[in-house]
Amino acid sequence: MKYIFEYASPLGKIFIESDGKFLTGLWFEYSFDEKKHAENSAGEVKKLSADSPDLPSVIFETCRWLDVYFSGRNPDFTPEFRIENLTPFRKLVVDEMLKIPFGATATYGGIAKNIAAKKGLEKMSAQAVGGAVGWNPICIVVPCHRVLGSNGSLTGYGGGIKNKIALLKLEGINTEKLALPKSRKFM
Repeated sequence: MKYIFEYASPLGKIFIESDGKFLTGLWFEYSFDEKKHAENSAGEVKKLSADSPDLPSVIFETCRWLDVYFSGRNPDFTPEFRIENLTPFRKLVVDEMLKIPFGATATYGGIAKNIAAKKGLEKMSAQAVGGAVGWNPICIVVPCHRVLGSNGSLTGYGGGIKNKIALLKLEGINTEKLALPKSRKFM
């Protein structure tokens, strides 16, 4: 059983997904297709509201985390999450994203360099890292919005570039000198 909860953020709706014990997904409305999600989920999907008697505690905890985050503060706790279909490479990328502190950024190339060093490789593809970052099913909590192109470019973001900029600004990052993607389709 999967549970879906709609959180009203200052940036619009955010959908929280749980298996009842762990946070398993967090998406902006822009990148969440409810019908497609239900078709791809194994088993039943139940949409919950704040007054649902069977609201999993991890959804409540995730809402608290988001409340703290959207108040402009770095939450001092993290909801328990589990990422499904996590390959060893994606795990390395997720682990690197989790190391990026609130109010800081990293680059795809920097993450690739860190992973290459861990694996004893001379180099690794920043594009492969970009694919794994873009695959991240738990936005904000696993901070993919903090990852930039090597030239400071605001490359694609599943929740939309406007939301990426807003999240970075919320964390106190000066976004004025960051380059927008040439394609404005993500705006």
